[in-house]
Order: sequence, then C-alpha cells, then structure tokens
Amino acid sequence: MPKIILPAVVSTLQMLFFSMLFGFIIGTLVAILLVMTSPYGLKPNKKMYNTVSFIVNMIRSFPVIILIVAISPITRALVGTSIGEEAAIVPLTLAAFPVIARYMEASLQEVDTNVILAARSFGASNTQIMLKVLFPEALPSIVSGLTTTAILFLASTTLAGAVGAGGLGAVALTFGYQRFDDVMMYAIVVILFIMVLAIQGIGELIYRRVKK
Repeated sequence: MPKIILPAVVSTLQMLFFSMLFGFIIGTLVAILLVMTSPYGLKPNKKMYNTVSFIVNMIRSFPVIILIVAISPITRALVGTSIGEEAAIVPLTLAAFPVIARYMEASLQEVDTNVILAARSFGASNTQIMLKVLFPEALPSIVSGLTTTAILFLASTTLAGAVGAGGLGAVALTFGYQRFDDVMMYAIVVILFIMVLAIQGIGELIYRRVKK
C-alpha cells in the first residue's frame, strides 16, 4: 500500500497546488477586472463587465470531469498529452479560476464604500484604491474563500483521476473499486479526510493572522 498510496498522495497534492496557484493568478486578474468595470465599480464599463461575467459563468457551468474531456485537444497542445498529472492541471486551472474570481469579487465588493470615498478624498488613484485599500480590507474574506475553493478542488483532483490523471482518484478507482479492495478504498477516504482537515486548519490559521 505505501508504494501505491504515497506517490498518489504526492501527485494529488501537486495537482491541487499548481491548479490553485494558476487559478489564483488568473482569478485575481479577472476579479480585478470585474470589480473595476462593475456598475458600482471604480471604472464602470457595462459592456466589458457583462462580457467577462458571461465567460466566467459559462466556464463555471461545466462539471470538472466534462471540462477535462472537452478541452483535451487544448490540453494536448499545451503540455503534449491529455493524460497524466501535468495534463490534469490545465482543466483544473480552467475550472478553478472562475470560482476564485467570483469569491474575490464578492469579497472586494463587501468593503465599506466609506473607506473607498476616504481614499479618493486623499487623491488615491483607482490602482492605489484597489491594491492598498480593497485588497487589504477584503483579505480575511479572500482567505476564507480560497480555503473553501481548495477543499472543493481537492475533490476535483480525484475526479480527474477517473480519466487518467493519476493521484488518489485513480488509485481508488483501480485498486479500490475495480478490484473490490475495501481496505484500499477506506484508506484513501481517510487520507482525503485528513487532507481536508489540514487545508481547513491552515486556512483558519492564516485567516486569524490576517484578521488581526
């Protein structure tokens, strides 16, 4: 079991880490664009906001496992294959960034407008308001949203394993389900439970730090 499960744990963590990292980068840029161009934003642009919002909603509507299959030609063009850990990161990132963008958009829009007006009265630019006012004020809420997203996409990495991505999902399907190995199946369930607790614990620790 250690020779099978340990590499699967590493593979799952790598898929989760890189998909969340790339999803966070893209999601942050998209969230900034949404907040800037929203009807109540710093620089309203209805056409731009509706276009970006539509694209985000459209991507969010796809279940992860369908998205993995649907964009396999794009994945193959980017990483040279549509099977394996590296290939899974592409659709997982594509699925993650709209979720992160919406969490961040909601967090940024919750910031008290009086704080924004105060910053404007001191002559702050839109960029300064975004980076030095909105993000610091919304940081605890953003951390909470990222924690929830990470737990959600830990489950998605196991779905990716069902279509050749490897990781704990592939081990559970191949050794647990297809070979009727209950010990292997329950071992993976326990490992995933521990990983969820670890992610939640780290998220809560960071949340308490930034909340001070």
